[in-house]
Amino acid sequence: MNTNVGTLDRVLRIAAGLVLIALAATGTVGWWGWLGAVPLATGLFRFCPAYTLLGINTGPMKK
Repeated sequence: MNTNVGTLDRVLRIAAGLVLIALAATGTVGWWGWLGAVPLATGLFRFCPAYTLLGINTGPMKK
């Protein structure tokens, strides 16, 4: 599994995932806030299956 998520993309995914999960845990948003686990996981693993399907790579260029 190659990484296809860059540093800035990774930071934003992790932050968004944590915010959504926190909002869901406090009851501020509905059940859909638990979907924050998806961007959190893709940020932690540095791999996004949707990016693979679309041919996108925000990671560093290989030499």
